[in-house]
Amino acid sequence: MSGVDAFPTSALADWLARAMQADQVRIGRCERLPGGAIQGNFALDIDVAGGAHAGHHALVLRTDAPSGVAASLSRAQEFAVLRAVHAAGVLAPQPLFLCLDRDVIGREFFVMRRIAGVAAARRVTGDAALVPDGPALARELGANLARIHALVPPRPELDALPPPARDPARAAIARYRGYLDAMDEAHPALEWGLRWCEIHAPDPVEVTLIHRDYRSGNYLVDRGHLAAVLDWEFAGWGDPREDLGWFTARCWRFGAPEREAGGVADVEAFLEGYASGAARGITRGELDYWQVMAHLRWAVIALQQARRHLVEGETSLELALTGRIVHELEHEIVHLTGGVPR
Repeated sequence: MSGVDAFPTSALADWLARAMQADQVRIGRCERLPGGAIQGNFALDIDVAGGAHAGHHALVLRTDAPSGVAASLSRAQEFAVLRAVHAAGVLAPQPLFLCLDRDVIGREFFVMRRIAGVAAARRVTGDAALVPDGPALARELGANLARIHALVPPRPELDALPPPARDPARAAIARYRGYLDAMDEAHPALEWGLRWCEIHAPDPVEVTLIHRDYRSGNYLVDRGHLAAVLDWEFAGWGDPREDLGWFTARCWRFGAPEREAGGVADVEAFLEGYASGAARGITRGELDYWQVMAHLRWAVIALQQARRHLVEGETSLELALTGRIVHELEHEIVHLTGGVPR
């Protein structure tokens, strides 16, 4: 979907003019951006006449996909998270306006500033011109994650988020098992992994805000440095070690499996950056545990994505191919839990 006909732009322009208290808004570009399998992102180039926002603006409109994943936040919840983290100094897009009126474009949406940079994971992990100093980028990513984890409940501006689980690890295991139990197909390797995680579950730590999809492919790199972290639809209260395991999991290293920190550097640089601002660190055993949990969670999401294509009518090659990676994740889970060599 591209071009100015992606949305009814006259209604969108009128709404933006009201939101910006402007005389007029002209939309010069409304084009779907690549990626965003769970939500839709559209580049907006607008010219504003009158008011405090007069001038040219490069924005992103973020809205719901035709169908979604149950764990995803609403756009209003995600907007609230973005406001909180941006105010706390986290490198993230600045959220500007939230629209809950479905008559404007047919769905709820919010608008945020567009930030320059490259998100394509295989370029980030494989293009030395884009990332000339991988350890430096990894330290920036670790420090930025620590700023997210510095947000702890209660926070009135995030009251719309679901309350934290008393034991996030065991609560996640129960959710994943419930989804598998409801399926009409068997995944014994995933059941094995769930049981292993149940037996080895660590004691809970202080709950913090977590991103839940902090990985290569979900942040922008500009001139070798971290510009912004994207895709906050899974954020919520949880165990901060979950984000560390997710970022370092083998499934998110994109062609550079030897570089544990998201395919950009050794894990030590990432953890060094994280330690610069984090209230607590993570042991090697805890990191190994949360990497197993990461592969389990990604396998469940992959099954849900495949269902969107096969059952829910959202025809998409990307969703179909996502469903095909489950066997790779199963193999990694069995390997990490001591079952088979890689």
